[in-house]
Amino acid sequence: MSKAAAIQMASGPNVQANLDEAEKLINTAVQQDAELIVLPENFAIMGMSDMDKVGVAEQPGAGLMQNFLSQQSAKHGIWLVGGTIPIQSKETGKVYAACLLHNASGEMVARYDKIHLFDVTLEANNESYTESETITSGDEVVVTDTPFGRLGLAVCYDLRFPELFRAMADVGMELCVLPSAFTSLTGNAHWEALLRARAIENLSFMVAAGQGGYHVNGRETHGDSMIVDPWGVVLNRLPHGTGVVVSEIDLSKLERTRKSFPALQHKRLDCKINYS
Repeated sequence: MSKAAAIQMASGPNVQANLDEAEKLINTAVQQDAELIVLPENFAIMGMSDMDKVGVAEQPGAGLMQNFLSQQSAKHGIWLVGGTIPIQSKETGKVYAACLLHNASGEMVARYDKIHLFDVTLEANNESYTESETITSGDEVVVTDTPFGRLGLAVCYDLRFPELFRAMADVGMELCVLPSAFTSLTGNAHWEALLRARAIENLSFMVAAGQGGYHVNGRETHGDSMIVDPWGVVLNRLPHGTGVVVSEIDLSKLERTRKSFPALQHKRLDCKINYS
């Protein structure tokens, strides 16, 4: 049995200030014996404009943000999920929203580039988002072995696409990390319901780390970082403010749940479709 932590922040446009805040929160999680720590989406920069992240984008394997993740994981002997950071894309004016997993030796062992991009208009409050203008979509589903089980990587808007999580479950995912920056509006409506649904559907743990609060750029994010078990039970959560959520990841509980309720073995997707 091990402990996982989800970190909740309200990042701003100053990268170093965000890294300093993240370091404090990592220390807090380590003091609570967390061995797997998840930072939120855009933990290192929430700019005044979408182009700000393009200006600080790093080459793969080098840069302030990547060095921070490597140093922190090695320093504390933890596995660290680096939310998302901007990694340079071959497309001019765009970056990858890269979620990096570092092991306890500080080595980057997995990278997931956000697949589903948030291009929506929220009529209720007239907010509009077009991530595709500055982000290149990823095209690879990522699941990797860790001491905490088979770990899947997903980011924020991905949560609305159950096919992605079922693809991860099909290759053995046992827990999934979800760095996020859900809007206040969509978070209030759907965040908990979607997280619990993905956990229940795939009989997997979900470790969801969110941006939470008011940002210098005027945006408000939902927060409510939480850890959900394979039965859909919320083990721990932080509704508001900056802080850390810690809970145990019990793989024996997951195994018992999957054995007694083997829904993953019961799926029937080979049936004919009758269009009429």
